[in-house]
Amino acid sequence: MNPLIDKYNRRIKYIRISVTDRCDLKCLYCKPKDSDSHSRRRAILRFEEITRIVRCFADLGVGRVRITGGEPLVRKDVVSLIGQLSNIEGIEDLAMTTNATLLSKYAIELKNAGLKRVNISLDTLEPETFKIICGGGELKDVLKGIRKAVNVGLTPVNINTVVMKGLNDDEIVDIVNFAIENSANIRFIECMPVRHTVNLSKERFIPAKEIKSLVESHFELEPAKSSGGGTASYFTIKSAIYNPQSTIKIGFISPVTQHFCESCNRVRLTAEGILRLCLGYKDGIDLRGYIRSGISDESLKEIFIKAIQDKPQGHQFSNDKCIPIEQSMSLIGG
Repeated sequence: MNPLIDKYNRRIKYIRISVTDRCDLKCLYCKPKDSDSHSRRRAILRFEEITRIVRCFADLGVGRVRITGGEPLVRKDVVSLIGQLSNIEGIEDLAMTTNATLLSKYAIELKNAGLKRVNISLDTLEPETFKIICGGGELKDVLKGIRKAVNVGLTPVNINTVVMKGLNDDEIVDIVNFAIENSANIRFIECMPVRHTVNLSKERFIPAKEIKSLVESHFELEPAKSSGGGTASYFTIKSAIYNPQSTIKIGFISPVTQHFCESCNRVRLTAEGILRLCLGYKDGIDLRGYIRSGISDESLKEIFIKAIQDKPQGHQFSNDKCIPIEQSMSLIGG
């Protein structure tokens, strides 16, 4: 069967899967603090449905899977899903994005089940600022989770920091040093105008170029190659005071000022089973409906192949049509 190549000659190799819209935090850029609504349990894809979708994608050449949420570790028995996905032929890279509040508890089980690595959200090293940005929770739990992930080999650990003016932009250098000390990569991300974050982005937005300049005022950077065609522009630190054998990378992700659509190789599956071809568009394909209607695997694969031909060339967050106003990042998948 033909591989998944869209009309712009981009081959789809990567799927991000949200397993829940629930989370134990309410971060400013992800979920409204006053929102307690969640999808009904029946609306969320079952593990066997997720596994079936991934198996069909793997048959078409998709080799990278990332589990996201909400917070994936709040979903009951998520370790068993990791075990199922890690046994699918063709899946070469199985990763997870987490806020790490529960990671120290599950890190060893996840590693043993077949999880390769983790991306961890860390927007501040200050406990009080953490509560402001995350709407609660304990910073110490996240830091413990990061260290546990490194210790058990869920590596490379990538720390993700959404930079917001007046909240955490004065901590950028400290966060870089923390990443170095803990053998983790660090990626700084522009705040995206998705749903309720439109005003937040306008008030707190800092372009990646400005973030990079601030880092360069303290560290000498040199370009580094990215593995897997990701969204970040990567650099390493060129300095004698750091271990010359270190492979730690600093990345800058600029979805607003300089999007990376030309090399996009991914699709997203929401917690409710909607296949999203682009984060910046509202349209999607209801895979849950197809699966629960009794569709065959071959027909499901044909739907994937046809859908990929409708993948947009790119997003422009300045265009209201591209903002998925009806859904927060906690449902789409962070």
